[in-house]
Amino acid sequence: MLEVRGLVKVYPGPVAALQGVDLDIPFGMFGLLGPNGAGKTTFMRVLAGLLEPTSGSVTLDGHDIIADPQWLRARLGFLPQEFGFYPQLSGQAMLMHLLRLKGVEAPGGLKALCGELLERVHLSFAARRSVKSYSGGMRQRLGIAQAIAGNPRLVIVDEPTAGLDPEERLRFYHLLAEMAEGRTIVLSTHIVEDVAVLCPRFAVIRGGRLVTTTTPREAREAIAGSIFEGSVPASDLAEIRRTHSVTQAVLVEGRHRVRVHAPSGAAPSGFERVAPTLEDAYLVMMRDSATASSRNGRAALPDASLVGARP
Repeated sequence: MLEVRGLVKVYPGPVAALQGVDLDIPFGMFGLLGPNGAGKTTFMRVLAGLLEPTSGSVTLDGHDIIADPQWLRARLGFLPQEFGFYPQLSGQAMLMHLLRLKGVEAPGGLKALCGELLERVHLSFAARRSVKSYSGGMRQRLGIAQAIAGNPRLVIVDEPTAGLDPEERLRFYHLLAEMAEGRTIVLSTHIVEDVAVLCPRFAVIRGGRLVTTTTPREAREAIAGSIFEGSVPASDLAEIRRTHSVTQAVLVEGRHRVRVHAPSGAAPSGFERVAPTLEDAYLVMMRDSATASSRNGRAALPDASLVGARP
């Protein structure tokens, strides 16, 4: 179990990237969903021991990983949002270099381990090709290969599918699902589909604050019966947006296919009730959170009692 309590990170400015996050992350795949700038990357860097929080605690299986980041490094696999490769090296040579940097040891030698890892992430066919020739999905798979080296207890992946085409994203989904067996994987993303496909449980973060922790099914059931869909001409879209809570508007054959959230059932004329998607639920959560923050007049910084330096 990964336990986060009262996590605060304030950058000079001051800018409060995290504002008192409390979260329990169980075994298996767990999603962290939120818009760009929500604090996800800061949160991941703290979990990975790369960034010291202003205050708060993080424990893995009862061990304080902020106080003892060295203990964590031997049990951690990390794939950051931006992963640097030497483009002239082959995939095999690049992976060997990364394993040496991580201090990974293998009874049969690093070369044999490298071959096993490349096979596991389906890159054996490209082992001798230069990394610069790899597609985005292939580079992400190479990143996962180094992340799982040493059989880490905790794997952290930050925005892993951003920029991937649909085929590469699907391939990466299968790989991450395989990796989740036997460890905790924390997946940070702003792509709702990533969570819908991979995560039995997820948290939503906005403005450095935890909005909710739930499951895809619970999130959809919470708005069941309140999502309506209809087709409208472009000239009516602005009025629909003004008078209703629109969760999606897609142009189809010259008309806008629009989904609205209407808890009272007062949907626009001609709209029909439809089953909610996780994207509908997520957008409703974001709007409710923004409304609550505005109503409560939350400041940009957390309470002064939370901002004190970590002892």
